[in-house]
Amino acid sequence: MTILIMVLAALLGAPLFAIIAYSALANFHGADISLQVVAIEFFRMAEQPFLVAIPLFTLSGFLLAESNAPSRLVRLTQALMGWMPAGLAVVCLITCALFTAFTGGSGVTIIALGALLMPALKEAGYLDSFSLGMVTSAGSLGLLFAPSLPLILYGVVSGESIRDLFLAGIIPGVLMVALLAGYSIWSCRGVKRPLARFSKREALTALREAAWEIPLPMVVLGGIYSGFFAISEAAAVMAVYVIIVEVLVLKEVPISKLPRIMRESSVLIGAILLILGLSLASTNFMIDAGIPQKLLALISQWVSSKFTFILLLLVFLLVLGAILDIFSALVLMVPLVLPVATEFGINPVHLGILFLATMELGYLTPPVGMNLFISSYRFDRPITAVYLSTIPFFLVMLVSVLVIAFWPQLSLWLLA
Repeated sequence: MTILIMVLAALLGAPLFAIIAYSALANFHGADISLQVVAIEFFRMAEQPFLVAIPLFTLSGFLLAESNAPSRLVRLTQALMGWMPAGLAVVCLITCALFTAFTGGSGVTIIALGALLMPALKEAGYLDSFSLGMVTSAGSLGLLFAPSLPLILYGVVSGESIRDLFLAGIIPGVLMVALLAGYSIWSCRGVKRPLARFSKREALTALREAAWEIPLPMVVLGGIYSGFFAISEAAAVMAVYVIIVEVLVLKEVPISKLPRIMRESSVLIGAILLILGLSLASTNFMIDAGIPQKLLALISQWVSSKFTFILLLLVFLLVLGAILDIFSALVLMVPLVLPVATEFGINPVHLGILFLATMELGYLTPPVGMNLFISSYRFDRPITAVYLSTIPFFLVMLVSVLVIAFWPQLSLWLLA
């Protein structure tokens, strides 16, 4: 009966937190357990010291998206790498990856950078289908790079070290960008396009314009990896720095806009924390009820090897990424998948990188991948045209996900 009500509520458009809340409360009530345990779970979650990093990093990302930082980032990468074969395509990939890492949202990247990158690619002579597929696919890059919000959220849900996750995502993230860059250069090999000359003056001008943003990743990530900052302290430094630079120094974000930006970021933060708290309560019930063990026993009847389990997990996550946003997928599925994966000998940190990398691919999985619809709306193109344009990039990203899945040392090498 509970499952039927949840399905009906979802079909009628009920918010996800309400569905999860009903599931948790119904299960506890049915087991004759006091509903106070749900409130207790929120208190336990609030006591985690690194939880404050979520709202601070999110606010910083919203402020950067509102400023002219995206255009400066594009100009800087174009000045430094635009001279390469397919240089603008490589610029597109790197810019989107960096921007997504700091904003934590694939859709935000497509909307914020699409207006800059699509006309630039068209003007440079790139095919329309290639440009559309490139920008749509690049929107999800960067989720494996610190200080990506999904990486932090996985650490909260799984109990793994967020610093370890930040380190583990570097090489797999670079692999995904490198393979897409290699494909872009190869696919443009027959196109006669004059290469842009490297201009020292333009490079220095772009560096000067981005002088306030360039130290940001160095200070924040350098502080985290060196142990000088805790995650929450790094988030606070980033938030204060971005506010000072974008609001007081460059004055690109008027003070009058701050309340609106803070309100918009708070809506996202509130939804994430509400879903997270309710999900953790549901997770505790499932653990007490032995559901992970029952799930493991069921899977073990059909799956006997780690290789087969990883293949099934990849298919499951691709479907999941196409129908759920990454935050909901993390808080709902990680508590169920993690114990089973551990029994098959998969390192929890490696699982986190694999989970996020596959969810990146899920954004491009037809028929309902989120990036596909955002791109169709943003660039006013038929959804079928977006499907066709992303197929080559989807296949390249699939290769990178398979490498990440079956070569765990790629994720764990920097932790050794």
